[in-house]
Amino acid sequence: MPTMEDARQALSRYFGYESFRPGQAEVISSILDGRDSLAVMPTGAGKSVCYQIPATLLGGLTLVVSPLISLMGDQVRSLKEAGIRGSYLNSTLNQRQQEIVMQRALDGWYDVMYVAPERLRDGRFLDFASRASVPLVAVDEAHCVSQWGQDFRPAYRGIAGFVDALPKRPVVAALTATATARVRADIVSLLGLRDPTVQVNGFDRPNLTLLSFELTPKARERWVVSYALSHRSQSGIVYATTRKKVDALADALRDAGVRAVAYHAGYDNQSRSAAQEAFVRDDAQVMVATNAFGMGIDKSDVRYVVNVGLPLSLEEYYQEAGRAGRDGEPAECFLLWSRGDIRTCHFLIDNTEFPPETTRTDRERLLASRNALLSKMIGYAMSDTCLRRRVLTYFGQAVPPSDGGCGGCSVCRHLSPDDYLGAVRSRTTFGRGVRERELPSEAEVTDEDERLFQRLRALRKSLADEAGVPPYVVFSDATLRAMVRRRPTTRDELLQVSGVGKTKLRRYGDEFLSELRGE
Repeated sequence: MPTMEDARQALSRYFGYESFRPGQAEVISSILDGRDSLAVMPTGAGKSVCYQIPATLLGGLTLVVSPLISLMGDQVRSLKEAGIRGSYLNSTLNQRQQEIVMQRALDGWYDVMYVAPERLRDGRFLDFASRASVPLVAVDEAHCVSQWGQDFRPAYRGIAGFVDALPKRPVVAALTATATARVRADIVSLLGLRDPTVQVNGFDRPNLTLLSFELTPKARERWVVSYALSHRSQSGIVYATTRKKVDALADALRDAGVRAVAYHAGYDNQSRSAAQEAFVRDDAQVMVATNAFGMGIDKSDVRYVVNVGLPLSLEEYYQEAGRAGRDGEPAECFLLWSRGDIRTCHFLIDNTEFPPETTRTDRERLLASRNALLSKMIGYAMSDTCLRRRVLTYFGQAVPPSDGGCGGCSVCRHLSPDDYLGAVRSRTTFGRGVRERELPSEAEVTDEDERLFQRLRALRKSLADEAGVPPYVVFSDATLRAMVRRRPTTRDELLQVSGVGKTKLRRYGDEFLSELRGE
């Protein structure tokens, strides 16, 4: 039976980290002990490691239920870059390709397989899974099982039945970033978790600066363009509430010379895939999208997220904002709203489409719930008290009193929209004022450091293009920053940098050492 020491060795071998992040060890230990788990961990906390490490140790095939097939390819490429044998089975593969993948899985080629929840209804897949050895089923974005969450997906209700239909019930691990107590109870019940270990790691993201500004619709567009122009070297996501607004913002950015792409349900699959590919590979600087984009997005170096308009709930907002700074480096999350947004949100809720079988009582109950969620979102937008405290209190996390405020939101820092326009600011002053973390202070970061960091980013982009993977899959920004701080000159020294595992050392080590040495 694998031990936690085996897990730590696997973490170092595959990912280049010497210790687990908060919460990861507890979830992995539960899985290795054969116990179901529910992990609620903030975006960027490393939820995927909670099933990826056990998958390398348990033998057989770990199944990962993931909601977006458009991201599965990148997830599998990331695994392969780390040296883990991954695969996916979805509608992008033709029937012959699907048969090959399933046969290879039965032959032991893979440690991990990603599938969409709808796949579990397929009798052919159930027959395959019944013949495979499946020690673990990991349910990503587990809040999708609950109609009280913001991303309810009916197919998630079939996961429990699929698990029970297998010849031997596997361990089930449910993972999500945003879930209130009510949604957590739904996850346990509707996924059929048995006496699960529940790991709620807290919702605080200290590296994120939270900002809410009231602006007119025209002023918002000008603000977004100005901000993107002053942050040309950084990746950002701009969310808008309608397709029309997405197209208008993307056009305005492109007219100003910003490399922007657009994503919403009005585009065909090929156009959406091309836009996503350009963004994750750093060929586009800004993604402008409706909330159709982003669930499960693995791009770790998004430095800012701007919501133009009010989301319908704080869950939705915090999940979208949380796509910034997944690498732990500083990032900024803006909410730009106007009074007209409130009317728009009420209109959308009042015109919610329900399945035909929904009873009048359930309809009224759901509408009341969604209006209550919107009320909390409006309270956040208009708040004159700490934004971070509002978020954490909403999710049920105790917040210690602080006379000085959080130091990382627009209210506590008394900031206005104009504070963010003007001269280009260095990345290393990005998010200043947020509480301490393991980052160099501004005084410690020199112009030479920044030039080296940009050279390493350029090398990363070149190697990523050559390998056909997104740049963040090669190394994260946090790992590049660590290289700049430590200036390793040998392979052994480079291996000591957090995020450099043995597989990536073998693939990319010599090129990065040459750049670090100035050769």
